[in-house]
Amino acid sequence: MFAIVRTGGKQYRVAAGDKIAVEKLAGEAGETITLGDVLLAGEDGALADAAKVTVSAEIIAQAKSEKVVVFKKRRRHNYRRKNGHRQQMTLLRILSVA
Repeated sequence: MFAIVRTGGKQYRVAAGDKIAVEKLAGEAGETITLGDVLLAGEDGALADAAKVTVSAEIIAQAKSEKVVVFKKRRRHNYRRKNGHRQQMTLLRILSVA
């Protein structure tokens, strides 16, 4: 069975056993959380009622994503700015979609 869940303003297609990286969620490594905003659920081409489906996940780790380099330049004005950013993220292992 699979489900489409929304967390952190993004949507993810998940099934039992999947590992996903989402925007930072509260919790420590090893804790179990429930992803509540289920948009769609189904199995083998048949759709199920998304209101009755719950998705439980285990937090693997709290980490940072890859660095994004922000470089601004205005030609002929000697203007250059370099900045970097690493977004906080949570690694999840989907335990069950029921």
